[in-house]
Amino acid sequence: MTTPARALDSGSAASERVDSIFGSDVFSRNVMRQRLPKEVYRSLLRTIDRGERLDPAVADVVAASMKDWAIENGASHYTHWFQPLTGLTAEKHDSLAAPDGAGGVVFNFSGEELVQGEPDASSFPSGGIRETFEARGYTAWDVTSPAYILENPNGNTLCIPTAFVSWTGEALDKKTPVLRSQQALNVQAQRMLRLFGVEDPSRVASIAGAEQEYFLIDRNFYFARPDLMSTGRTLMGAQPPKGQEFDDHYFGAIPERVLTFMLDAEREMLKLGIPTKTRHNEVAPGQYELAPIHEEGNVAADHQQLVMSTLSRVAHRHGLVCLHHEKPFAGVNGSGKHINWSL
Repeated sequence: MTTPARALDSGSAASERVDSIFGSDVFSRNVMRQRLPKEVYRSLLRTIDRGERLDPAVADVVAASMKDWAIENGASHYTHWFQPLTGLTAEKHDSLAAPDGAGGVVFNFSGEELVQGEPDASSFPSGGIRETFEARGYTAWDVTSPAYILENPNGNTLCIPTAFVSWTGEALDKKTPVLRSQQALNVQAQRMLRLFGVEDPSRVASIAGAEQEYFLIDRNFYFARPDLMSTGRTLMGAQPPKGQEFDDHYFGAIPERVLTFMLDAEREMLKLGIPTKTRHNEVAPGQYELAPIHEEGNVAADHQQLVMSTLSRVAHRHGLVCLHHEKPFAGVNGSGKHINWSL
C-alpha cells in the first residue's frame, strides 16, 4: 500500500527541526546505503566518485530501489529533468504504472528507463537547421546529482537529473558542458599535482556556492504592469520618490510577510537537500538574498535551478511574484548571482 502525497501545508512547519526534514525528498547516499545491496552501493559510489563505467546490472537494481522509494513517497510518475538551451529547466513525465494484462496495473521502472530517455528535441535550440531525422534528443542519467521528489498537492513526481545531447553527442543543454569541464579539470589538476610530487592524487572537483538575489512584489502590482509580465523588467515609468539612497533597507529587519515567504521557501529547499544558510534584505527596496553552503559544482548548479523555481513557486502561494531578472528596475540595485568557488 502506498502512502498518499504529502501536503504542502506549512501550518506545522514551525515545530519541525531542520535535521528531520533536510534531504527528506532526496534519493541521497544515506537512502541508497539503506536500500541497495552492499556491492551495488559500492559499485555506484565508484561511478559517482571515480567516474567508473556504470554496470547495466547495477542500473537495474538502482532503478527498482528508486521506484519503490518514490512510490512510498507518493510518486505516480517519473521524469528526466534537464536544462535545455532556453535558460529554463524541462521535464517530460512518464507514469510508473502500466497495465498488467489482467485488468490491473503493475509498477515498472527499468535500468534502461533510468539511464536514458528520448524526449523530442525538435523545438529546442539546437545550433542551427538540420534534417528532420536529426531532431532527436537523448537524456542521460547524471549519477553525480541525486534524484528527488517534486511535491504537488495532488501527487508527487520522481525527478532524475540528466544531461541532454543530440543523436551525434553534441551538447543541447547547460549540464553537459559542466560535466565535461569537470572531467577535463580533474585530468589537468591531477597532472599538476603529480608535477609537484603527489604520486596518486585524489579526484579534483570544483566546489561552488551561488548567492541568489531576487525581488519580491505583490502579485496585483505585477499584473498591473504589462512590461513586467512580458519581459521580467520595467520598460517605462517614473523614478519612485524614494529609492535606495538612504541605505535603510540593506540588512534591515525583514518584513513579516517576506519572512513568512522565506521560511516556507527554505523548508521546501531543505527537503530537496539544498543547504540554505543565509537570508537578508538586499540593497534595493523589495530586494532580498539567500545563499547556500558550498557543494560540488555540478550539484550546486542543479540546486541553483531548483532554488529559482522554488522561490517562484512559493511566492505564488503568498500572493507575491519573485523576479529573477538581473536588472528589473532602473535606478536601483540589480540582482547579482555571485559564485563563490574553489578546487
